[in-house]
Parts: sequence; C-alpha cells; structure tokens
Amino acid sequence: MRGVIFDGKQTQVADDLEIRDVGPGEVLVAISAAGLCHSDLSVVDGTIPFPVPVVLGHEGAGVVEAVGAGVTHVRPGDHVSLSTLANCGACAECDRGRPTMCRKAIGRPGQPFTRDGRPVYQFASNSAFAERTLVKAVQAVRIPEDIPLSSAALIGCGVLTGVGAVLNRARVDHGDSVVVIGTGGIGLNVIQGARIAGASTIVAVDANPAKEAAARQFGATHFLTSTEGVRDILPTGANHAFECVGRVELIRQAIDLLDRHGQAVLLGVPPATAEASFLVSSMYLDKSILGCRYGSSRPQRDIALYAQLYREGRLLLDELVTATYPVEDFEKAKADAEAGRVARGVLMF
Repeated sequence: MRGVIFDGKQTQVADDLEIRDVGPGEVLVAISAAGLCHSDLSVVDGTIPFPVPVVLGHEGAGVVEAVGAGVTHVRPGDHVSLSTLANCGACAECDRGRPTMCRKAIGRPGQPFTRDGRPVYQFASNSAFAERTLVKAVQAVRIPEDIPLSSAALIGCGVLTGVGAVLNRARVDHGDSVVVIGTGGIGLNVIQGARIAGASTIVAVDANPAKEAAARQFGATHFLTSTEGVRDILPTGANHAFECVGRVELIRQAIDLLDRHGQAVLLGVPPATAEASFLVSSMYLDKSILGCRYGSSRPQRDIALYAQLYREGRLLLDELVTATYPVEDFEKAKADAEAGRVARGVLMF
C-alpha cells in the first residue's frame, strides 16, 4: 500500500508499505483524507525529534475496515475521525478527564508498519499519510456520514488543538477580548473557537496581509500585520493572547499584550531547546502563561461536539480546506504548506 515515509533525510511516497493485522483493542482504518499539518513538517526539518523511518501524518479521517477483540463503539463501515491520543483510559489522568496528560499517550511510538521486512515507526500514534493505519480504539471517533471526509480529517488535530485551546484550556468567556498571533490552520481554529465562546473582540495578527479575508471569515473582528497596533484596539490589553507560530519573540509579545488577569496560551512549537523571556514584574497582576497540549481535549467527547457544531453551521470545516492533493503530489503539498500558500492542504487517498 502507499504511504509517505520520512527516512531521516528525505520524504518519499512509497507503494510497498505493509501493515500488520488488527489486534485486540485496535481499529484498522482505510484513510480517505489527511491534513498536512506543520507538526509533520517539523519532523522533516528536525524541530520535532522522531525516530525514523516513520510514516508521517496525524490528522486523518476514513472508514473502519476491521476492529479487534473488545472494540464495540465502532464497526466496519463507520466513518471516523482520528485523534492522536493513544491514552490508556485507566490511569489517574485519564480518570480525571485529562487524556492529554496520560503518560502512555506521550512518546511511545509503535511500529505497525513494515517495508522490505523492516519495521517502520508510526507518527503520533496515527500515521494518517498511509492508505491504511492501525489505531487504538479510543482514537477512532465515529462521525456522521454526511460530513465530507476531507473536512472531517481536520477535526483530529487543527480543530481539536485550536478550538480546544479556547474552550478547554483558556475557557474564554462571553465578552472577553482575544488576540491570535498567526492565522494558519491552528490560528484560524483559535479564532473560530473564540467566536463560538462569545468573545467580543478578536484581533488576528499575521505578517501576511493576504490572510485577512480568511481570518475575518472565521470570526476575527480586527486584522493586523504586527502586534504594534493591538494597544490601539485594546488599550488595557487582552484577556487572552494565543501564540500559534512557535517563535520566542512572538511568545514575548503575547505575554506583553495581556491585561490584568490575562493569560497567554502557547500553541506554536519552537525548537525543543528554545527559551523565552518575560518581565517577572509584569506577571504579578494575576497574569498567566499556559502551555497547551492538543487543546486539552477529550477526543471522544470533543470530536463529536465539533461535528455537531459543523452540522449546525456554527463551526467551519470546509473553509479550512484550501487545497486538496492526490497523495502522489505530497512534495507540492509540502512546498505550498511551507510557503504559507494554504491554511490547510489535504492529501486524498
């Protein structure tokens, strides 16, 4: 079968990938569509260290082909959106409703694939850039069949991360003010999360002025090409500032833009050794700096919720898909994503 493999030096679309049989508690999914996220690009450029060779992709949707023993919530033929959280469901963090903190869901890559008889790693417990993938049952969330799979694919990362950061981590309230730095796939979902939450002022900041139309479509009330004008709109600062790029100087700007009791939420992924600075004295008015993993999401609950919001017309998905590519055109999709020409490109199988 076909899949996009990174061997530590280059990516290639292979057609001789194999996958093992489904085991207990697992689901075999035929991937229909997979979004190309910057986290995939970060593996390629070394920002996210990961063992190789690896099948990339972690934002996918498809159709269940087979289920292992003990799996009852999905069955063959179901449409599913996939999460990256292979959480155990039984530890203290899972029991508290914090699956993103489950230690079994972090840093334990499996090897369900082989190529030429040699094992190949799975990225983010998902590897959606393959015609078929194996996931834990908890990662497969059934969705209505009337949601296009090219759009449903984006729920499993971009929507969970961006909208989840607003609703689950920051808990933005009605009338709050929000600044969003970076309006790529994650930033646009933060913007629409803020809109759904009832924020009154949503300031989108992106160096590319061509992104204004999309930012406003998703809910931005203002658009700036730098943070310099934010204080003209919010003289006392923002209740919430989301950094969605992963640059330490922008993290500092997000912190500096906070009002009293404000919080900066970090969503961008800088290099693993990156360090950021801030004025300690500026934090004593109850300001907070919050890390956020995967939107602090509970995928079985949140994916179903976002699918319902989409069907009600309250959450945009189709508009996120700015380009689709056959998997053979992965290099073009990668180049478009790196150049910022697309909010989200989707590979189609």
